[in-house]
Amino acid sequence: MSAYPRVLVSEINDRSGDIITVAGWVVTARSSGKIAFIELRDGTGVVQAVASSDRVTAEVWQQLEGLTTESSVSLIGKVQPHPKRPDEFELQVSDAKVFQVATEWPLGKKEHGPDFLLDHRHLWLRAPRQAAIMRVRDQIIWSTQSWLREQGYVRFDSPILTPNACEGTTELFELNYFDWAKAYLTQSGQLYLEAAIAALGRVYDFGPVFRAEKSKTRRHLTEFWMMDAEAPFVEHEENMNLQESLVVRIVADVLSNCSTELMTLGRDADALRKVKAPFPRLTHFDVVKKLHALGSDITADADLGADDETMLTKQYDSPLFVEKYPAVVKAFYMKRDPEDLTRALCADLLAPEGYGEIIGGSQREDDYDQLLARIKEQGLPVEQFQWYLDTRRYGSVPHSGFGVGLERVVAWICGLDHVRETIPFPRLINRLNP
Repeated sequence: MSAYPRVLVSEINDRSGDIITVAGWVVTARSSGKIAFIELRDGTGVVQAVASSDRVTAEVWQQLEGLTTESSVSLIGKVQPHPKRPDEFELQVSDAKVFQVATEWPLGKKEHGPDFLLDHRHLWLRAPRQAAIMRVRDQIIWSTQSWLREQGYVRFDSPILTPNACEGTTELFELNYFDWAKAYLTQSGQLYLEAAIAALGRVYDFGPVFRAEKSKTRRHLTEFWMMDAEAPFVEHEENMNLQESLVVRIVADVLSNCSTELMTLGRDADALRKVKAPFPRLTHFDVVKKLHALGSDITADADLGADDETMLTKQYDSPLFVEKYPAVVKAFYMKRDPEDLTRALCADLLAPEGYGEIIGGSQREDDYDQLLARIKEQGLPVEQFQWYLDTRRYGSVPHSGFGVGLERVVAWICGLDHVRETIPFPRLINRLNP
C-alpha cells in the first residue's frame, strides 16, 4: 500500500485524477451487497469513498463490508469529481488495509445528557461539533500569540507552583511543598510578569491556571487557560486600546479561517462581523444606573455579578469596557484613579450577547508606599510579597496589564451555552475524569 502517496483529506481537491492513499476513521459505512459507501475522517476533513465488489479483491471486499463506525482504515483509490456535489471529490477505492474494527460505538444518534457525554469526553471529542470548537480554540490561540509578537511582547513562562496568591488564598488549591512549606496552584502569572518588564519590556505568559472557587455556573472551570500580558510605560487608556486591538484581531482571524467550523456550530457569523473598534466604554457608576433601569438590584459599591453582566451585554452587539470599579472590590495591586481615590484604574471587557467578562485588566500600583499599604489593608502576608515590593524599589515605572480567559473567549466566539465544551478535558467542581 506504500506505492501511492498518503494525502490528507483537505488536499484531495487538488489531486483530481490521481491514485492516492487516504487513512483515517470511519464515520459511516453502508453496503448494498455490490457497492460500499464509506465516509472517512482524518482530522482535516471528511471524504466519501466508494468501493465496488467487482473492482477489489474478495478479501478486501470482505474487510470493507465488516467496517463499523470509528474503525480505522487506509484506502487506496482514484480521486474523481463527486457526482452530486459540485466542487467536491470522492475516492474510487481499489485497495484497503484495515487497522482495527471498532466495537459498537457508544455515542449513537440518540440524545445523551451532559454527564454521559463528559464521561465519554475522550470519544465525544470526535464529534464534528466538538472538533470544530477545538479548531476555533486553536485559531484563537494562534491569533493571540501572533498579535502579541507583532506588538513586541516576549513570552515569559510564569511558575504554576507559587508561595502566595495574587488576590488572597481563599480560592486556591493548597498543597504541601515537600515537608517544609505550603504552596499553591497559581491563579495568575501576573506578579511574575511584572518582575520581567524591567528586563524584557512587554511580556506575556499563556498557560493553565487554577481556581478552587466552588462555582457551578456556565462560565466557571476549575482549571482553565489564561493569557496574561504586562507592559511598561502603558497607562489605563492605552491598556484598553491594546485589549481592543487584540479582540478585533482574534475575531477577524476566526471569520477568515474558520468559516467551515462556524457553519458546523451554527454560529451567526454576522454577529461576529459587528465586532469593530472602538468598543463602548462605560464607568462602573454609569453601568450601575443602567442596570437599575434594567431591573437589577446591584449596589453602588458592588462588583458585577454574572446575572448583571448577562443583562448588560444583551443590550450590545459589540464588546464593551466597564471601567473604574470601586477599589474596595478589586485587587490590592490596582492603581487608584487620581480623580477619585475610591475607584481603581481598571476595566473588564465584556463580550456581547450575554457572555460577560472575557478580559480583566488594570493599571498597576507603581508606588512602593501605596502598594505596601494596600497589602496591609487586605491582610496579606507582607513577608510573602517582599520580592514583589522590590520591583517598586528598583526603577518602578507606570505599567499596566490584562488577563484573557481563553475558554470564555472560545464560548463567546463559538456561541456556546456552557464553558465545559471549550476545553479538551474540562475540570469542574464535580468532575476530575477522564
